[in-house]
Amino acid sequence: MRMTMGTAIAGVVAGMALTAALEPVWAHGPTRQKVRESIEISAPPAKVWAAIGNFQDMSWLPPVTKTEGQKGNEIGATRTLTLTGGPTVEEELYKYEPDMLSYSYRITKVDVKVLPVTNYSSTLTVSPAPDGKAKLEWAGAFYRGYPNNDPPPELSDEAAVKAVSGLYRAGLESLKKKIESGS
Repeated sequence: MRMTMGTAIAGVVAGMALTAALEPVWAHGPTRQKVRESIEISAPPAKVWAAIGNFQDMSWLPPVTKTEGQKGNEIGATRTLTLTGGPTVEEELYKYEPDMLSYSYRITKVDVKVLPVTNYSSTLTVSPAPDGKAKLEWAGAFYRGYPNNDPPPELSDEAAVKAVSGLYRAGLESLKKKIESGS
């Protein structure tokens, strides 16, 4: 059988198509997870921003017992959060827009036993809501704590989403209570 150039190319293309069709079966590593939580607070947006807008103060988040940092609200500012029991989380500010009542940061160091995520970034944004209220939204994106296939349950996608969502809910509810009670 004599092979023409067209037949050879068709064979290569068919082989590539078969390989591409099988690839998803072979590679199923972690996918970027996203969590978005929000809450309405009975206060003007400026008051909510005053409570969260300082990157160096995360005292409104329940597990945080101390915040230490450098460079205030400058891009590249860092902070270390000390949590109940002593573990720490190191974070860096990469976007700060006070005129938009928003800032974004990333975790630069955390033990996956404390928060089962890697490559985590998030944004806090305050916006007007009906009746003079404010809406506070906390959105994050991250990978699970175990980067390879077949993660243990405590480092799975589900564990990561559950941990981040729970943290966001607790933080938002705590802040709402603090602001609305005037404390």
